[in-house]
Amino acid sequence: MQKTIMKNYLKEIIKRKDLLYYLVKSGLKAEHRNSYLGYFWWLLDPLLNVLVYYFLVVIVLGRENDDFNYAVFLVIGLVAWRWISSSINSASKSILRYSTIINQVYLPKSIFPLSFTISQLFNFLFGLIVVALFLAFNGIVPGWEIIFLPLIILVTLVFLMAIGFVLGYVNVFVRDIDNVMTHIIRIFFYASPIIWEGGRLKGSEYNLDWIVDYNPIAVIVNSYRDILMFNTTPNFVGLGIIFVVSSIVAITMLYHYSKNEHKIIKAL
Repeated sequence: MQKTIMKNYLKEIIKRKDLLYYLVKSGLKAEHRNSYLGYFWWLLDPLLNVLVYYFLVVIVLGRENDDFNYAVFLVIGLVAWRWISSSINSASKSILRYSTIINQVYLPKSIFPLSFTISQLFNFLFGLIVVALFLAFNGIVPGWEIIFLPLIILVTLVFLMAIGFVLGYVNVFVRDIDNVMTHIIRIFFYASPIIWEGGRLKGSEYNLDWIVDYNPIAVIVNSYRDILMFNTTPNFVGLGIIFVVSSIVAITMLYHYSKNEHKIIKAL
């Protein structure tokens, strides 16, 4: 019985692939619809982010560690983080955003957080162009390890899909979760090696290294740096654990959606 419900629900999502394509396309257009530079912001936004944090850390705070190229370290971390944070923020609000459509036509509700996660994937791919420019400008040539880039992107995508499914559903019933997530995301930003090597918690007097070591965002961000900057293989064990756990969560949430779609409509 459970397998039949899940199978029918997946068939319904596949049948609505045109809607998924439309949601992704409209989401991308909506981001910079009224701006003069339009899609150029996909390149300019990560570049400006790098300049702001480079000025903060290097100029204002006087970072002196020159063991590696900090600008490249920073751009990879910020581009990866931008995909993660923007996906979490947009996916958590996705069902509420389309509540009018949902109340009028039956649609698999999981399609909405999925569409926002995929939309942000395209933004990330444009961010990789900025990363490539920084690598070229600084004379860094990735080694053969770059073949693992699609694998890391896949793991990140499944990870964000799982989070998006959970938050998209919970936010329908607990609207305060959106405000809470703002602060949680900020905590993960400083607890992950985005702008600091090893995260700010690494090596602190309170012995909080484990928060960095077992932080999935830290594993993902460091994996991008490993193959693009340091010419080493990524943390396959960490990525494997993230992929398996995220896949289980994503599948469980899809089944939960299939069983509770009527509750979502009532809550909206």
